[in-house]
Amino acid sequence: MTRTLASAAIALFVASASIAAAPAGPANPDPRALTAGSYTVEPNHTRVQFTVAHMGFTDWYGDFTHVAGTLQIDPAHVEASKLDISIPVASVSTTNATLDGELKSDQWLDAGQFPTIRFVSTKVVRTGPSSATITGDFTLHGVTKPVTLVASFNGAGVNPLDKAYTAGFNATTTIRRSDYGVKTYVPLIGDETVIRISAAFVRNAS
Repeated sequence: MTRTLASAAIALFVASASIAAAPAGPANPDPRALTAGSYTVEPNHTRVQFTVAHMGFTDWYGDFTHVAGTLQIDPAHVEASKLDISIPVASVSTTNATLDGELKSDQWLDAGQFPTIRFVSTKVVRTGPSSATITGDFTLHGVTKPVTLVASFNGAGVNPLDKAYTAGFNATTTIRRSDYGVKTYVPLIGDETVIRISAAFVRNAS
């Protein structure tokens, strides 16, 4: 009986170890395995989030959707990568319809006059096996200034649902919204704005 229980315990341990070692999904996290080429943003699974301080009491969050753009990348020559991202201002969402309307108005982002937020890379520097800084021209509210994204590679592989070869990245940066002429309620509402991006890119057919 003891030997049987011991054998069962060993079998359970081996099975558990196998489960733990199994990949969490189809994405390969090794950047060396990334297929080089031209990619297009997959908007349904790309998220751009911003955060500002709300009177010092809480952090206030919002999102943009329907992101578009392109990426040129070769894991062997990361420094030669090119990134061009466009974000429709009218897509802003805070889960509060009143606030969304205010943000789209000329008091804040003015979606009517400045319908697009855009980032175009000018320099890429590898900082680690799966990380890089991406410097580029960031345009918001009609003003363009250089910013640097701190980016990391999540993984790449064939999406089992749509069969598209997909690569995923995260990136963050911080801007001062007043630098872009968005000064409403500063400093009551925070000036420093943290931007977080989780982006999926689909490889274009050769």
